[in-house]
Amino acid sequence: MFFTPQWKKEAKLLAKGARKFVHYKRDLLKPDRVAEIESRRDDLLAAVKSGDRAKTDEASKQLRATCENSLRVKPPTWLEENVEVMFVAVVIALGLRAYFLQPFRIPTGSMQPTLNGIIGTRVEEKNWPALPQRVAEMALRGRQYVKVVNDRDRHVRIGVTLRGEKMTDLRDTQFLHFFSRSELHFADGEIVRMPAPASQIYQLGLSQVLERAALNGGLIPAGTVLCEGMIDSGDLVLVDRFSYHFRRPARGEVFVFDTRGIEGTRQAGGDQSDSTHYIKRLCGLPGDSLSISPPHLLVDGKIAREPGIAHVYDLPLTRQTSGSGVTTGYAFADLGGSKRGALLTKPGEHLDLRAQAPYGLREYAALGDNSGNSLDSRYWGSVKEFNLVGPALFSLWPVTTGHWGFIH
Repeated sequence: MFFTPQWKKEAKLLAKGARKFVHYKRDLLKPDRVAEIESRRDDLLAAVKSGDRAKTDEASKQLRATCENSLRVKPPTWLEENVEVMFVAVVIALGLRAYFLQPFRIPTGSMQPTLNGIIGTRVEEKNWPALPQRVAEMALRGRQYVKVVNDRDRHVRIGVTLRGEKMTDLRDTQFLHFFSRSELHFADGEIVRMPAPASQIYQLGLSQVLERAALNGGLIPAGTVLCEGMIDSGDLVLVDRFSYHFRRPARGEVFVFDTRGIEGTRQAGGDQSDSTHYIKRLCGLPGDSLSISPPHLLVDGKIAREPGIAHVYDLPLTRQTSGSGVTTGYAFADLGGSKRGALLTKPGEHLDLRAQAPYGLREYAALGDNSGNSLDSRYWGSVKEFNLVGPALFSLWPVTTGHWGFIH
């Protein structure tokens, strides 16, 4: 082999490479192309065997050209290229959402003022700003102006509670699995879709409409304004689904969890009872014993001093435009309404979180920053380890509420 000319060595390597090419690409090659490559390869080996360098060079050139042209296809059109790019983008986005970053819309005011939920404010149409300003407010702060008028006489079901927090005739729904909406159901089975969740629609006037209907046999006359005002979108946050695979959850951080197996979230009632995911502040770790001494949260009898929790103690008492207050610090659970069976209702009561438990069953506690308006561990107990989704990482939109940026 040491005395074999270089051109023969290169020709034999080319013949060997052509054989591998056929084996690797056989499923993509048409039968006539396979036969042509094999024929060109045989010609090359015959030329090498004859010792004719000119013939060998020509056969090598022919074999290379045949292999290069055998997989050439018609170039894709602009439409095919764009569809392919969009498909790849969707796959990447779904992968990021499933394993790394998941968007989550804050539905309620339980984390105010750290994060805003959806806020409804009663404003008559005659006081709405001009259209250009409304468009700008929609883009920058997610504010929309809505008005729904009953177009004919209808009757609502007069039943369980028309004055409670949740009325049986108005039901929360989802539009495109992302936008929170509600539906008003009438006695004849007809449905009127409303542009916000139930609690905000009540704030925009529906509560008074239903009260009047209850005194009028359930009748809502034609021309009645069902809701009117402005709705501020809840903050859109990105949730880090990745970190908890490599580190333990930290007390004081804002986190998201799902409600699988937490029966108390349904039984306690309230605006959040139909949600599949909650966002709260992680206030208790496995092994902690929590109690409340307003406005402080006590962990094992000592005031919790983590920055996120201490921030809640120092919140100024403010009023949102909807009229709902923000409670300073941590308060006892409210025993009124449908929230019976609460756990932390008075001094001396404790919520003990299990540390010694099978995998996935270690316990955590979740409390809202707006303690007076939060359905949390004070009402339904602990969050199991398998419920954890991840820490809330970044407030993405709206950009003018003062919350844009990393969440603390």
